Amino acid sequence: MGEAGKTPEELEAEIAQQRERLAETVDALTDKLDVKAQARHKVADLKDAATTDDGTPRAEVLAAAGSLLAMAVVLVVWRLRRDH
Repeated sequence: MGEAGKTPEELEAEIAQQRERLAETVDALTDKLDVKAQARHKVADLKDAATTDDGTPRAEVLAAAGSLLAMAVVLVVWRLRRDH
C-alpha cells in the first residue's frame, strides 16, 4: 500500500486532481496578466453601459455629454470676456 494506506490508483487519481487544479490556477493567473484582453473587456463593458441594445447612445450619456459641452462653451466665453 502507498502513502497513508492509499492504493496506487488512489494516489494517481489524487495527483490528477492536483494537476487539474494547478492548470486552472495557471489559466486564471494568465488571464489576469493579459493586459490587452482586460482592456478589450473594459472597453466592451463601457460600450455596453453607454449604449442601448440597438447600439444607440443612452439618454443619460447624451445628457452628460451635452452638459460637458455646455460647461466648455461657458468656460471659453468666460475666459474670452475676462481677457478683454
